[in-house]
Amino acid sequence: MATAVRWDPPYLLYLGNAPDDLAAKTARGIAHWRPQHCIGQLSGSACQTTIGLPEMDIASAAAAGARTLIVGVANAGGIMDAETVATVIAALEAGLDVASGLHAHLADHPLIAATAARLGRSLFDARVAPATPVGNGRKRAGRRLLAVGSDCSVGKMYTTLAMEKAMQARGLKADFRATGQTGIFIAGGGMPIDAVIADFISGGIEYLSPAREDGGWDLIEGQGSLFHPSFAGVSLGLLHGAQPDALVLCHEPTRTHMRGLPHYPQPDLEACLQANLAAAQLTNPQARFVGIALNTAALDEAGAQAACAALESRFGLPCQDPVRMGCERIIDRLLAEFGH
Repeated sequence: MATAVRWDPPYLLYLGNAPDDLAAKTARGIAHWRPQHCIGQLSGSACQTTIGLPEMDIASAAAAGARTLIVGVANAGGIMDAETVATVIAALEAGLDVASGLHAHLADHPLIAATAARLGRSLFDARVAPATPVGNGRKRAGRRLLAVGSDCSVGKMYTTLAMEKAMQARGLKADFRATGQTGIFIAGGGMPIDAVIADFISGGIEYLSPAREDGGWDLIEGQGSLFHPSFAGVSLGLLHGAQPDALVLCHEPTRTHMRGLPHYPQPDLEACLQANLAAAQLTNPQARFVGIALNTAALDEAGAQAACAALESRFGLPCQDPVRMGCERIIDRLLAEFGH
């Protein structure tokens, strides 16, 4: 699978001027899944969120032992504004390496690249894809689960990471396969699939999840949604390249429109299940759904339980919030369908 240059902990997580929680999802995901590596957060001048870590400036973080500043904010177009550039330069000057998941690469910014070279510091851009072949669609050994979504940022990464943790706790062979910048920072490597040229997306997933002969599962992080007009192309390439045996649909039940598109309504979940299954069955005719992962962060406990129960009754699939409730019943269905 794809590998990555190392970025050493402890981390100072830069939130930039994130306007909401979702804009800081990279920093939040790292803090949630790798808390032992995170020393603090650094907010921009207009930041509107927090990830619950101590607020630190660069000097205090460096004095406390931070080794890498991770740019943990996402924005439209993945750009670096002037404040972000200044923060990166200050981190380099303070002796930190810098890593970023933005589409705008650190290494392509003349001042950042020159400063890093002058100081002997390392830069890591998570959204730089290795050379990959064109997908061929040939059946390969191993078993694969793909998380798909009704929208962007609904919990596809959290679901596959939670399943990896729970399956490994049962003594099962299961490995998370990262396809986005946050997952790459968490897993230590992966395939930044939205940085892959369109003709090579399915091949990139074949490269990320090659044949395996140990009977284990590759748990592949999905991206976007077939129903999101901005990002459906990546979602479709993932479905074809993954050749998934099993699918889990991820959904956030309180949204009224697609992320970033107030003029575009959320899809009907039955249509979402059918469209994803049809696309998956192009390269694996035996693909099937084994569960629904619901992101209930916006609901209270009673509301979360009711929402899961309603979808479970409607579709006959186990429905759980993997963060709030665990994902044991989804795993039970997976094993019932495919064996141990």
